[in-house]
Amino acid sequence: MRRWFRRKDKDRERSEEEELAREEGEAPEEAEESEEAAEEPGEALKEPLPQEVSVEEAPPAAPEVRPGFFRRMFGPKAPEESLPPPELTALPEGQPPPAPEPPLEISPEEPAVVSLDAATLVEASEAEIIPETPESPEAARKGLFRRLRERLNRTREALAGGLDRLFAGRKVIDEALLEELEELLITADLGVDTTLQLIQGIRGRVKRRELGEVERLKAALHEEMVALLQGPPPQEITSRPRVVLVVGVNGVGKTTTIAKLAHQDRRRGLTPLLIAADTFRAAAVEQLEIWGERAGAQVVKQKHGADPAAVVFDGLAAALARGADTVYIDTAGRLQTKVNLMEELKKIHRTAAKKLPGAPHETFLVLDATTGQNALSQARLFHEAVGLTGVILTKMDGTAKGGVALAVAHETGIPLRYLGVGEAMEDLRPFDAEAFVAAVLGEGE
Repeated sequence: MRRWFRRKDKDRERSEEEELAREEGEAPEEAEESEEAAEEPGEALKEPLPQEVSVEEAPPAAPEVRPGFFRRMFGPKAPEESLPPPELTALPEGQPPPAPEPPLEISPEEPAVVSLDAATLVEASEAEIIPETPESPEAARKGLFRRLRERLNRTREALAGGLDRLFAGRKVIDEALLEELEELLITADLGVDTTLQLIQGIRGRVKRRELGEVERLKAALHEEMVALLQGPPPQEITSRPRVVLVVGVNGVGKTTTIAKLAHQDRRRGLTPLLIAADTFRAAAVEQLEIWGERAGAQVVKQKHGADPAAVVFDGLAAALARGADTVYIDTAGRLQTKVNLMEELKKIHRTAAKKLPGAPHETFLVLDATTGQNALSQARLFHEAVGLTGVILTKMDGTAKGGVALAVAHETGIPLRYLGVGEAMEDLRPFDAEAFVAAVLGEGE
């Protein structure tokens, strides 16, 4: 602080001396002192100033005004010095100013960005979309067969792999080969009766000398299997709504299968409706509601523990009022050996027929393919109770016992209608005997 006040006093005295010298016409002592200070350091700085420049002609330098201490400490910061403008050179007289530089041109490789409104963008996008060529029925069938073959991988390994090992190195069809083939088919869960039927047909061909080489044996087995699986075509139902009753034991996948059937109806432009007649299992109604929302189908329900037959009666009334095309009735899982539960299922069947004559138009039994030969007992007892019109085999992608499909179709006489080969909505496939046999025997692409 003391140095600041001393400096300020010196500045004041210097300014007073400069004013006094200016009044008397004398050069300020500051200039002389600055010249002496400049001449002292180094020999290179002792050259005289040019003659044209006079110290007396130069305007006196204004004293530097410095801000106060507190303003310098706490005041706003001085703005940053901007760059000096470029030097301008004077043009000779009569010379025109230079022409401005042309704007930068965009090369063809770098397209300019053009703003488009929404309508222009829509028109451009529609013009650039290449219409997809419709897939031919043959190509669609090959794609379905390829996916079916992939999902039936475990069954194909058990059956087709065993046949390849059995036929390897064999050239003649003899009785020993047929006995080994019979054992292989039984272990693949085709069932005893179904296997005997197949072997009997092959023996008849051998006796008629239709089969002379082992290479023809696999093709003959394919033909015999397809003949066993060929069931009557489904009846055409013209009444609306079409009522489908879905039954089965616990844990076979009835609810998810119903949702997949409803999803197929939605894709065909139909309006499905689901009836939650499983009123005893905890969260069964909520599960059906979740799947119904995914499939885009409405659900008719009542409180937990209500009479299933009453729920079906009210559900059919709602279907008639809402103009539904198909109705799927989800029933509680029950063992085929429980007489009282099977009687309750018969009551549901009678109630549906009372509300809507001819209903239910179809009754599907959902079977778990992993159960193997136990599926035959379920099919027989449910068929006796409510008269089945079709069988749906689920979980075919997770078992090597896919041969049970032939046993169910042959020993019960009930046609196979659908195969469940996965958890997605599209993984419920209409049953095709030719494609199924080709997939499990490892034929085709």
